[in-house]
Amino acid sequence: MVEILVIRHGETDWNKDRRLQGHLDIALNAEGQRQAQALASWLAHESLDAIFSSDMQRTQQTAAPLARASGIAVQLDAGLRERCYGALEGLCRPEIKSRFPSAYAALDQRDVDMRYPAGAPPDSHIAETLNEFFQRTTAALHRIVDLAKSQQSQQSHRRIAIITHGGVLDCFYRYALNIPLVRHRDFDIFNASINRMAWDGRQLRITGWGDVEHLQAQSLDEVDR
Repeated sequence: MVEILVIRHGETDWNKDRRLQGHLDIALNAEGQRQAQALASWLAHESLDAIFSSDMQRTQQTAAPLARASGIAVQLDAGLRERCYGALEGLCRPEIKSRFPSAYAALDQRDVDMRYPAGAPPDSHIAETLNEFFQRTTAALHRIVDLAKSQQSQQSHRRIAIITHGGVLDCFYRYALNIPLVRHRDFDIFNASINRMAWDGRQLRITGWGDVEHLQAQSLDEVDR
């Protein structure tokens, strides 16, 4: 059994503005840094065996206080990055609707095969379809669980933390409950929230979701509800 604490990164200014961040490397704001510290203090009593993080700045900054408190080095995995939205990155929904109406319709309808226009230089990111994003992130989850188990194979029970992004949490939740990607989200994903899952070698289960007791305020969802 592997216990998994899946944690969304702390707040950024673009979260507050409801801008798509995707692969753009946005730092935490002051509130996000406070949330990261609160998270580390709250989890000080948890016995973690490993910490994994997306390689983006906002996730690494969220993971850093937890790593210091636990004395565990953060292992980076680009497979845990947020979905790449191409030219939509950096835009709010009204701006997307105005500039890219067909892409906006696909985003609103959760079209699983739509590839948005590529970003402009210097951030010429090639957008991922929702299906591609789901396959990437769930493959990363399996890779991380296998790595965590192999790093100390004599232990039959492991507890790891994964610091990642809202879209990745969305994929993990759907993967655990077999929810179609096309269905609109009806569950919350908060900044710096603690979401507990378990992997028994066959199935991913949700054991707790959306814990923000360690925070004084809940931050906005990034993409949709």
